[in-house]
Amino acid sequence: MAEGNGNGSATEEAAQQRFQIAKVYLRDISFEAPGAPEAFRETWQPQVDVELGTQHRALDEGTYDVLLTVTVTARNNERTAYLCEIKQGGVFRIEGFPEAELDRVLGAYCPAQLFPFAREAVNDMVVKGGFPQLLLAPVNFESLYQRQREAPGSGGNGADSGQGQ
Repeated sequence: MAEGNGNGSATEEAAQQRFQIAKVYLRDISFEAPGAPEAFRETWQPQVDVELGTQHRALDEGTYDVLLTVTVTARNNERTAYLCEIKQGGVFRIEGFPEAELDRVLGAYCPAQLFPFAREAVNDMVVKGGFPQLLLAPVNFESLYQRQREAPGSGGNGADSGQGQ
């Protein structure tokens, strides 16, 4: 991640970089099954839409709060079977990264670290709601970050990155 610039080696710069997950927490969780119990009587062939969003903010010098929002909507026979939303948060200690690289770490790497927790929470809620398990596919947050940065009018910090699956 670090490049030498003539004033020090890449190894020295990398040695000064620090990345630590200080806390992973669940900020908000919501599950609605407006089609229950009728939805359980129908043949289960859902259309599942997944939307992702990320936000981040500085808490203190070198400490950041990152929030990953995962919204899953399952429709069966044109009716909403369930809607599940998870807001998975994490507090990260990050030091020694250049500004452009720090933005990438906060916008792509940190959400990627939070996704397995959110993925598990979504599956748990769906199963507890009486529906078959839902294992979300892996997400390339680096690609989402890049697309969001290239989008016209992208605001940068805290902008949502949406994706349907």
